[in-house]
Amino acid sequence: MMFRLIVLSLLASSVLSAPGPEFVSLFQTVKIRNETIRLSYKPYRDTWVQYKKDYGKSYRSTEIEDLRYTIFESKLKLIEEHNARYVMGKESFYLGFNQFSDMTELEFLEMLRFVAPNETEINSICSLYLPAENTVVPDYVDWTEQGYVTPVKNQGQCESCWAFSATGSLEGQNFRKTGQLVALSEQQLVDCSSGFGNMGCDSGYVSEAFAYIQSFGGVESEQDYPYIETVQNCMAIKSKVAATCSGCIHTQSGSESSLQLAVAGVGPVSVAIYASSSFQNYQGGVYDNPLCNGQINHAVLIVGYGKDKGTGKDYWLVKNSWGTSWGENGYIKMSRNKSNQCWIADMGIYPLV
Repeated sequence: MMFRLIVLSLLASSVLSAPGPEFVSLFQTVKIRNETIRLSYKPYRDTWVQYKKDYGKSYRSTEIEDLRYTIFESKLKLIEEHNARYVMGKESFYLGFNQFSDMTELEFLEMLRFVAPNETEINSICSLYLPAENTVVPDYVDWTEQGYVTPVKNQGQCESCWAFSATGSLEGQNFRKTGQLVALSEQQLVDCSSGFGNMGCDSGYVSEAFAYIQSFGGVESEQDYPYIETVQNCMAIKSKVAATCSGCIHTQSGSESSLQLAVAGVGPVSVAIYASSSFQNYQGGVYDNPLCNGQINHAVLIVGYGKDKGTGKDYWLVKNSWGTSWGENGYIKMSRNKSNQCWIADMGIYPLV
């Protein structure tokens, strides 16, 4: 806290009097509660060269690269300004560049093509979660510490977030039942569940993924049916299934308390959210965005919850499927008990095993 106050006093004259990238000449980075916050990316061209190297970026022409650099530079300036506000205590999360930082906001949002089913469709497949009366839930839950969660995966250029969300929840329930943590095959769901309304790399439904798994008799391991980021002919072999389910349960739509009970009592729960433009470059902190109220466009996995020690904000611990270079090693802390921010409690689903 003392260090933060020192930083605030040093930054105050430049940040408060002249908001913008000018303040960054004071610091390259600061450290707050073991978090390294990047305040300056200058010189931008050098950062661009390193960015292309780190993320394997190449472009078809000089003109296209120049356009992507312009977008990237504007992102860096926005990140610098946002992170200055974070250091000043005016934001609860901070930003950084990642694989999406050479994309415009519109391109990023158009990439997220997940379409949420309506409540009637979910109710027709999954049963309503009914917790035991007087259930007591702890203040803190993190299923990654209990062996329920596989390493962060990366869906790549395929809009298969629904499949990763579904396998993540089933991986947890399968571990709960067997004591064995097995990474399950998203590719099988992408290739084989179109008969249940799923659309491969053009979106799908978590509830229908569980319906397919129940109908087929299980899902193979990721090792036996690896992920390739595109749709291919279904090659599922029933004798190789590594996990099964007998149905699915959904929490009360819009109720964070119902969702909390399920996460605490059962394990990781699949959810759908609105991933707004600021989600694009999230790097750490509690993602508290009052403007996160657009149409649901992304499926993720809640693996716990708690209260942030630095800000006192309640959060959901969420596993994403964009690799470990995004967010906090592939995770994000999203606001909890903030009027269902980002619609995080609208579609909580987990499988019965």
